[in-house]
Amino acid sequence: MDFARALEYLDAHATYEKTGRIDSPSLDTIRRLCSAMGDPQHSAPVIHITGTNGKGSTAQMVTRLLMESGLRVGTYTSPHLESVTERMTIDATPIAEESFGEQIGAVADLEIIAGVRPGYFDTCTAAAFRWFADEAVDVMVIEVGLLGRWDATNVVDAQVAVVTNIGLDHTEFAGPTKAHIAREKAGIIKDGSAVVLGETDPELIEIFRAAGGASLLRRGPDFGVATNELALGGRLVGLRTPTTIYPDVFVPLHGRHQADNAALALTAVETFFARPLSGEVIDLAFASTTMPGRFEILGHQPLVIVDGAHNQAGADVCSSVFFEDFDPAGRRILVVGCLRGRDPREMLEALRADDFDQVICCPAPSPRGRPASEIAQAAREVGCDDVQESPSVEEAIDAAVAGAGPDDAVLVTGSLYVVGAARPHLRRRLP
Repeated sequence: MDFARALEYLDAHATYEKTGRIDSPSLDTIRRLCSAMGDPQHSAPVIHITGTNGKGSTAQMVTRLLMESGLRVGTYTSPHLESVTERMTIDATPIAEESFGEQIGAVADLEIIAGVRPGYFDTCTAAAFRWFADEAVDVMVIEVGLLGRWDATNVVDAQVAVVTNIGLDHTEFAGPTKAHIAREKAGIIKDGSAVVLGETDPELIEIFRAAGGASLLRRGPDFGVATNELALGGRLVGLRTPTTIYPDVFVPLHGRHQADNAALALTAVETFFARPLSGEVIDLAFASTTMPGRFEILGHQPLVIVDGAHNQAGADVCSSVFFEDFDPAGRRILVVGCLRGRDPREMLEALRADDFDQVICCPAPSPRGRPASEIAQAAREVGCDDVQESPSVEEAIDAAVAGAGPDDAVLVTGSLYVVGAARPHLRRRLP
């Protein structure tokens, strides 16, 4: 199967990606696919990562730490920004389109043999496991797609299970409380898993403790951030793990929260190896870590930033970084779109939209995109004065950049779909 046909196959099998609905959560389909392939998910040890926010950054940091330690690392993440090939990497290099088509084709051939019709995410997950097994990676870093217990990635048996934090997200599938969310995410913990927990709420910690696992390390008592200072291009942090204090580590990502992610990632990798890492490995790993679409600066004069915040907690972090770390001197322009299922008013309040001089609303380029008119109405309700509507992300960006002076700042956010459309357009438009 070539790349174009693979994309057609995935589109024909998309369900949640188009509707935002899971009809019957089950691991039966992915288990039968994996069984038909010889269970490639067990071909290498696994670090499995879940949480409401910070999964992507933590996965990338874990990947780089393992790579600098000399291992061949297969990493599976979701969603993607511009190409589905971004979801599967080996040593941080995305799968080639030709290889992607081959792997998707192999999974497609199993529909009759396995007697199942896999969805988009089942297919990609099975293809990733097969590719990692074919390429004989030393370790897999697997990011959960949705919650945990019924996520297709949960056919792995994690040596290390990582939980970044718990927030109220995906409450249409689990909720209405954080405790309900935590129980679903705790589903990735297996009997032999060492658990590295970033959540600090005592009630939720007990849920993860009760889930089993071989050991439990908690942010605060067992690991954490000793120092956290703003630096040019990121943060200068001191990290504390169960074995070691690492001072003056540069993390080239924006926001205080990235120090927490760094401590979590470092503790997870130390736990995987059952030993501390050298300062040189840590410095090289974090220096090479990038997170496209997460508070990514794509232009200067005006400052243009894209951030894939897509829930209330992520939007709150995004606005804090924008106003506190950057504190633009000129006008502040917000370009925002979101999906149905997100309360636009809550998102805009978390983004502090009323502190922007102008808000330009656009639809996220997805079948689940919320109309610009609905976002604009919510913006007016939260107190925004200058509110505009645009028919597309690209036209919204053009309007924002055209009206911005050299001292102004443009923030594009609200959905990874918005950011995925914004990045190539901004690369073409900005010098």
